[in-house]
Amino acid sequence: MNSRLELRPRLRAWHPSMMVAYSRSGACNLACYPINSLLTRNEYMSITADLTIRETAALSRVSKATIEKAVEARVLRALSAPARFRGGATRYLPIRAVAYFRSLEAADLTDLPLRHKRAIWRHLVRLEPMRLETIEFTPGATIDLERLAADTLRNAVRYREARDRYIESDSDILGGTPVIAGTRLTVYSVLGRLQDGDSIDELAEDYPELSREAFTAAELYARAHPLRGRPSGRPWHNAA
Repeated sequence: MNSRLELRPRLRAWHPSMMVAYSRSGACNLACYPINSLLTRNEYMSITADLTIRETAALSRVSKATIEKAVEARVLRALSAPARFRGGATRYLPIRAVAYFRSLEAADLTDLPLRHKRAIWRHLVRLEPMRLETIEFTPGATIDLERLAADTLRNAVRYREARDRYIESDSDILGGTPVIAGTRLTVYSVLGRLQDGDSIDELAEDYPELSREAFTAAELYARAHPLRGRPSGRPWHNAA
């Protein structure tokens, strides 16, 4: 059994990290993610749907537009899968995409030709999980992924694990608004309190049964998936 499933037995939402590529009907469909001719089938199948595009942007500290542009240019491809909660995102990226975007941004290589960007991504996909190294993406030109993105990748893994453990969406609880598991405390109420000046320590004092990792995951999740529309006042006060 997958350890991530064991960590959150109460979660009714689907786990995107367990999927590869899905058609709208929900059936596995490799055709919806054309295999790059330079990747083997096994390498392609190792790509998992870990993070939404917005989560990837937040964790790698680049704009959502930057990632959308890379997907549109077919540097890498988003994986289609069911939303984690009603009305949520249905496109995901593998967690190693965080290392890719952070490395390019940190090295000031965002203007590289597309062929070089694709070469970097192909090299990254072929590495063992969590392994980063210096790669040569064209003769005489290298990028040190370990130095540029190792911390960011580790943070992304911690976030993914905390999100899968602590954040859930249940249609019977506040209409499916994401909450910290086992509570009615929404991710947006956590973000709202932090934006109002409260600290993680203060939240932990108010909710001693919850871990700091739960609050940190809730904050990033809420930032990455903002409420739609323009609610007036402070909606998190009623959502807590």
